[in-house]
Amino acid sequence: MSSTFRWICESTDGQARAGTLHTAHGPVQTPTFMPVGTAGTVKAMTMDAVRSTGAGIVLGNTYHLMLRPGAERVKQLGGLHKFMDWSGPILTDSGGFQVMSLGALRKLDQDGVTFQSHIDGSKHRLDPQRSTDIQHALDATITMCFDECPALPAAPEAIAASMRMSMRWAARSREAFIQREGYGQFGIVQGGTEPELRAESVKALTDIGFEGYAIGGLAVGEGQELMFSTLDVTTPLMPDDKPRYLMGVGTPDDLLGSVMRGVDMFDCVMPTRAGRTARAYTERGHINLRNARFALDARPLSPHCDCLACTRHSRAYLHHLFRADEILGPMLLTWHNLAYYQRLMRGIRAAIVDGVLSAHAEHLRAEWQAGDWSEDEVPQPLIPPVA
Repeated sequence: MSSTFRWICESTDGQARAGTLHTAHGPVQTPTFMPVGTAGTVKAMTMDAVRSTGAGIVLGNTYHLMLRPGAERVKQLGGLHKFMDWSGPILTDSGGFQVMSLGALRKLDQDGVTFQSHIDGSKHRLDPQRSTDIQHALDATITMCFDECPALPAAPEAIAASMRMSMRWAARSREAFIQREGYGQFGIVQGGTEPELRAESVKALTDIGFEGYAIGGLAVGEGQELMFSTLDVTTPLMPDDKPRYLMGVGTPDDLLGSVMRGVDMFDCVMPTRAGRTARAYTERGHINLRNARFALDARPLSPHCDCLACTRHSRAYLHHLFRADEILGPMLLTWHNLAYYQRLMRGIRAAIVDGVLSAHAEHLRAEWQAGDWSEDEVPQPLIPPVA
């Protein structure tokens, strides 16, 4: 296990990169998707189940953990890795996005944000120093800078002012960060969908110097085309030798298109949230298991998946669980969706290494567009007998 935090590029195909991120808590192959474990748990999953999907790194959140159970308590109990039974790397979001989403419950100033807890109304303060200190107490492998993420659409002047304040906060976050072997801190590029502001933000962050760089302020309603065009002008400006993380993204096609534009790391609540609402992601797009047509469907969700939902259960059983409001339904479907996302990323990585990413992308998109398998396309499940 390497103790030095560094990202090593191993293959490229166009703008896409395949590499390995080395950290104090083990290596992570990139491109990678990070399951979201906001409050110290990936919803509806045990960490053994998360590990079984092939995930190499998970995400936690400063805002939620500072409110409950409290960063100091987590530290007393041995840190977030021990607390949540995850020995691999953990990236912690700074809490900025959650605080900015509180609306009337928060008051922003040039130094930070004062806000009321959404849980009990208690008053709290987050600023670059406090956010960084909390992430240190949690023992985050990757600490994120505290920033503001303005809602879009917004006037260019407002986006510029917000971005420049975030860059000042980035410098203060860096000053507060305690350097340790194998640990890193990422700066967050802001600037909305304005190319000049994105370029200004990249320069400000690279002048400060970080172990990695994130792209924030996208996937907030601007649409995929505008997100991709923003990436087209942003990622080429970012350092070639550092990991690039696109925050809060997204659908399988979002991930594919972003990797093709030079992004290495992703997180999103989409696969876990979908798992709780009967939405399954497969190589043939997504399906809603509440649909009555699955009531007698004895096939697995996907013939290519080795998760528990696919190897041991039928679509009909999963349909029954959701119609009966049984908690096992969200558990199994979350497992399946995370397994699919990890399999998707492994396939994309392999295509980069083999130099066939364009052909692989064309195949993936054709399959998504083809829709669900017909009955004669999918073999019947091989369900092992119950002992």
